[in-house]
Amino acid sequence: MKKLLQEIVRERRLVCDGAMGTQLMLAGLEAGGCGEYWNISHPERVLEIQRRYVEAGADCLITNTFGGSRIMLRRHGHENELREINQAGARIAREAFGGREGGYVLGDIGPLGAILEPYGDLPVTDARDAYGEQASALVDAGVDAIIIETQTSLEELGVAIEAAKAAGAPCVIASLAYDLSADQSFYVTMMGVLPDQAAKFVEEKGANIVALNCGTGMDMKGAAKVIQLYRENCSLPTMAQPNAGLPVLERGKAVYKQLPADMALGVPDVLNAGISIVGSCCGSTPAHTQAIHRVVEDFNRKK
Repeated sequence: MKKLLQEIVRERRLVCDGAMGTQLMLAGLEAGGCGEYWNISHPERVLEIQRRYVEAGADCLITNTFGGSRIMLRRHGHENELREINQAGARIAREAFGGREGGYVLGDIGPLGAILEPYGDLPVTDARDAYGEQASALVDAGVDAIIIETQTSLEELGVAIEAAKAAGAPCVIASLAYDLSADQSFYVTMMGVLPDQAAKFVEEKGANIVALNCGTGMDMKGAAKVIQLYRENCSLPTMAQPNAGLPVLERGKAVYKQLPADMALGVPDVLNAGISIVGSCCGSTPAHTQAIHRVVEDFNRKK
């Protein structure tokens, strides 16, 4: 019987996949299109992307459901297909492993795109319902974990953790997005949450893994600093998905140019900080995953 994700990471370090959005665009998704809908309209293209990540050495695949909540899907007119979209995403990721028993499917839940009351205009009850509905669809489809990504406020993160637990998720991963401060001395979320605060909050809320992903200025070396703070402030396993270096502006767009070999140079930093799962986010490709895998595999072999 396969061990729970939060158990296996106590034994060895795992590799997660990389960016999905940019890969979908390379596969033909139009700018502003609903990538999650491709789970049912173009499942073969999503499957091909995730197979490449598996071939590159990913132990964990994140489902193509980042914007799969009712609130986000409503913007594209697909809210009535929420359950189908999310469950197809879970099936595709599982298929990408090709029967490999050691592969873990992480059901992806992204932010709702609005600020909760009283600071914003999104009622907490609406957020709870949206997160609960998506989490239930993913759990019913058999995911190994729910990963709540790119969070910036503890209020919304708390609602999402509670929803995932209520849905019966076998493992809950809480991931925040941090930005590098103007003086480049510390990392903080858009809503002012510091890593030490987040670590304590996530553990108190009963999540199983505390993570980070994305964020302005978040590269592998920055991730190592945040992971160190996590480990100093809670006892949970940790996970990081930093970007492929720092973006540069080209024709008004942020472009990530860090080469796979250069990203791999920072992997020992997160491993030495005690990370449990390492992957990558914006601008990364299966080639980045492969480079990360080589370093992690060598680390596990020497452990």
